[in-house]
Amino acid sequence: MKHIAVALFLLGTLSSFAQKKWTLKECVSHVIENNISVKQVKNNLLLNDQDIIAAKGQFLPGAGLSFSQNLNLGNVELFEGSFIDRTFHSSNVGINLSQTVFNGFRNINTYKQSLVNREASVLELSRIKDDVSLNVVNAYLNVLFNKENLQTAKTQVKFSKNQIIQVSALVEAGIQPQANIFDAEATFSSDEQRFTVAQNNYDLALLTLSQLLQVPYKGFHVESLLIANPSEELIFSNVEMVLDFALSNRTEIKIAEKNREAAALSTEISKSGYYPSVSFGYGFNTGANFSNLSKSNSFFQQINDNRGHGFNLNISVPLFSRFQNKTAVAKSKVQEKNAKLNLDKTRLDLESNIQRAYTDARAALKTFVASNKSLKARKLSFNNARERYDIGALNAFELDQNRVQLVNAEANLINAKFDFVFKTKVLDFYMGNKIVD
Repeated sequence: MKHIAVALFLLGTLSSFAQKKWTLKECVSHVIENNISVKQVKNNLLLNDQDIIAAKGQFLPGAGLSFSQNLNLGNVELFEGSFIDRTFHSSNVGINLSQTVFNGFRNINTYKQSLVNREASVLELSRIKDDVSLNVVNAYLNVLFNKENLQTAKTQVKFSKNQIIQVSALVEAGIQPQANIFDAEATFSSDEQRFTVAQNNYDLALLTLSQLLQVPYKGFHVESLLIANPSEELIFSNVEMVLDFALSNRTEIKIAEKNREAAALSTEISKSGYYPSVSFGYGFNTGANFSNLSKSNSFFQQINDNRGHGFNLNISVPLFSRFQNKTAVAKSKVQEKNAKLNLDKTRLDLESNIQRAYTDARAALKTFVASNKSLKARKLSFNNARERYDIGALNAFELDQNRVQLVNAEANLINAKFDFVFKTKVLDFYMGNKIVD
């Protein structure tokens, strides 16, 4: 019974999970929490933390404990021609400390570099979160777009079905010829086909979004959004303000700057090979020896008597490193130049993307305005065509042509609206505004 209860609980939980409708905010929060790329960058932050700890440790003295036990067996020559069997034991214990005094600022620059690398990883985490959020917004809007198309297709199927009933009545009354029924049925079949395509596109959009969220597709649904008609107020007055903000605040620019800073520190670390290194050491040693040929004090007495302290100061001056230092510095400088070029490229790419996004948003607004006007005209044209069809002044083929043009105008308006909304979201993204309210 206990196992059955647990199974029923799990089934109920999964069922409620599948039946819920996801809001846009929930989708974005979920993907930020569970996206694999986000988790990988978070793991990189853990690695950066360990690098910082390791870099700090280089400023501390190193310590080591050594212990050795030796046993020698065999003959030894005491006098010329006189050998005797000897057993010799020796024990040695030592503690050694070493401290780097100076190594060409390598430790300092390594520590600085570890801090810069972590800052870059924090920025990278922010960039990844922004990217996956924008992808989810795009996929979410695509679901709503296909949902509206599906609703339009469904309405057209219903209209075609009613049209068959209406035409059948007119044919029975002798007002219209029998051929009009066949035309109406053909139109109904075409609308059903369009509905099937729209349903498939909607299902694929839901599948894409569910895969982005890494949740089961079965039973996955989203909440509808009230998307207002586009307005010029949704677009920034000019592209320069977007560019100025983005070039100063976007994370990809800051990441490239941190990478250049880290590359400069790598050059300084490589240069440390030209400097002399200074280290200080201290050692404490003691030991005890035993042999069958002589009497010795006890083990602990010898340990106490044989205590010794050692101090050393080591200075190493590089004279010729077989071009290792030279090539290391040269390669670091090349990498530093590449980091600078990457920063320049990132700025150019960002500027190009913003210019394109702004131009696309302006064009999308114009397309929406034109599509809206076209839809109004097509509605008037279709209503007029229906009136003419009802009095027999227009045949079924001509009526269907008007209806198809109306359907296309509705689809164009839906596409223009969602296209504009997403492109304004992209501009908000570059301006650092929240793309999810």
